[in-house]
Order: sequence, then structure tokens, then C-alpha cells
Amino acid sequence: MPGAREAIDRLRARGLRIGVITNQSAVGRGMISAAQVEAVNRRVEELLGAFDGWFVCPHAPDDACECRKPKPKLVLDAARAFGVEPESIVLVGDSDADMGAAANAGASGIRVDANTSLTDAAGAILARLD
Repeated sequence: MPGAREAIDRLRARGLRIGVITNQSAVGRGMISAAQVEAVNRRVEELLGAFDGWFVCPHAPDDACECRKPKPKLVLDAARAFGVEPESIVLVGDSDADMGAAANAGASGIRVDANTSLTDAAGAILARLD
């Protein structure tokens, strides 16, 4: 996504911890392995810089797990790992599940789509700090 590295680096420069919260149902469906997901995650870090945490649900939608977004578990796990209250988390995502996970955890959500970029989301997050 154009501008992603710069947007994330702006947040890092302000001392914010950055994590990835993701559903990876292809693992649960047997389409890819956990090792393949980890390889993709490493490549993402090569392109965007190191993340402070990866919070992954590997289950298929029908598995009835506790971690699949829009359930709040992964957001709560991130808050615990970062030593912050869930209310201080801002989840940037592109789906109803992302926004639902944020709301269900008591966090904030910023939806990105064709009209809102990661650059816009980073600006909104930084404006909250000022």
C-alpha cells in the first residue's frame, strides 16, 4: 500500500508500539501452513520495519475459537503484551471484523479503504496525541 512505511514510521517516531492483529483462516482451512504465514510476516517486516507484536488467529471461521475477529481476544492480548489498557489501542483495519474487534475490546477503530489511507489513519492517531 503506497505510503504505508512512511505512515508507520511516523507513529514509531512518536514512540507508539505497532502490532499486527490478523485472522489467518487459510491455516485452519489447510490451505497454508503456520510456517508460510510466518514467512509472509517476515517479508512484511522487511518492507515495513519490525512490529512490536504479531497476534494471529489461525482458525477457520467454523472453528468457534475465542480469538477470531470480531471477538476481542487478540486486541486484549495486544494490550496486555504492550502493558496498556485496551482503551489506548487504536486498531486500523479494512473490515467490519476489525472494527468489531476494536469495539468489543473497548479500543478505538479507524477504518481504511479506498477513501482513507494508512497515511490518513496515522494522521488521525497522531492528532489524538497532540
